[in-house]
Amino acid sequence: MNRLKEQYQNEMVPALMKTLALENIMQVPAVKKVVVNVGVGEAMDNPKALDATVSDISQITGQKPVITKARKSIANFKLREGRSIGVKVTLRGERMWAFLDRLVNIVLPRVRDFRGVSAESFDGRGNYTLGLREQLIFPEIEYDKIDKLRGMEITIVTNAPSDDEARVLLQMMGMPFRKGS
Repeated sequence: MNRLKEQYQNEMVPALMKTLALENIMQVPAVKKVVVNVGVGEAMDNPKALDATVSDISQITGQKPVITKARKSIANFKLREGRSIGVKVTLRGERMWAFLDRLVNIVLPRVRDFRGVSAESFDGRGNYTLGLREQLIFPEIEYDKIDKLRGMEITIVTNAPSDDEARVLLQMMGMPFRKGS
């Protein structure tokens, strides 16, 4: 079993029940899935960019990503419906716990001039989205092998009924929120 999952079950659940004044163990907020999304707008001109992004994301997450396609045409962006414009991965179970553990303990401390993540990035339903500027902060990516720096969005989906409960859950997991926000 993953270290973070074990810690969640043994230490965080009782602490969350006490902190949030919950009576039933089924009311305790939990992480349901983690979605990693990368938009590759340059894939319209350079099809190899999509292949490079797929290999980077599969190295980072340990799972093969799904290629996302444009839903509708937008003339200003020279975009046609059905064109491949990004990749995404949905992590659940053991891979999700392993990814979250690496994200909090290894990846985020490697960010240059890191002062914490924004506490304002909740969506109102208890889900948190984090944007990263480059894939190099992941230890699985080799600097010499990348063709271009690409950012990504990491969305942590919880079953928490409010942003405050989700914030408490993520803080207990070690998410380094910025002070004062």
